Amino acid sequence: MSSPCDPSYAPAGDVSTAVMVMDSRLKAIYDGKSRTDPEQRRMADQFAASMGRAEADALLDGVCTLIYMYMDWLRTVCERHDKDVIDHVVPTLVTTMRMMPNTFRPEVIPTMAGLLIAAGTGLSPNLWRAQYGDWTRAEMNPLEATSVLLAEHINRMAGDDEEFATRLITDALALTDED
Repeated sequence: MSSPCDPSYAPAGDVSTAVMVMDSRLKAIYDGKSRTDPEQRRMADQFAASMGRAEADALLDGVCTLIYMYMDWLRTVCERHDKDVIDHVVPTLVTTMRMMPNTFRPEVIPTMAGLLIAAGTGLSPNLWRAQYGDWTRAEMNPLEATSVLLAEHINRMAGDDEEFATRLITDALALTDED
């Protein structure tokens, strides 16, 4: 029996913009810039202000798609090594979230962990979250940060030059464009 949270029922959203935002945040971290420079912040604020409700919803869905795709890749890798993706990923990321109280207020950590678990068990994170009502403003930054933490985790696992997680998504998008 199919779940109402099956990814086939979920909109993919604006994955291209979501990966661009995530990659930009990762590059800032790797460059040692813990805070966004004022010019970048101004441009990001201007971009956000120019978005209508439909574009914002599409970006939100795109970030959830990134989380799903990353957890799906991690699940495949873990299964090859007889490991459980939930045991491998969730405790590490939740521990990291708890060390970042300005980004992850304690009350949003269960939701972010739930998104990871939903995706790790093959469910759509955005459809799983929709069961509990609309997204809140307080969840936006933690949602973005969750996708960045996942991408960084994947880059570390792959021993890559900081771009493996981005290539996973862009390669998948290129394959979709070819179909």
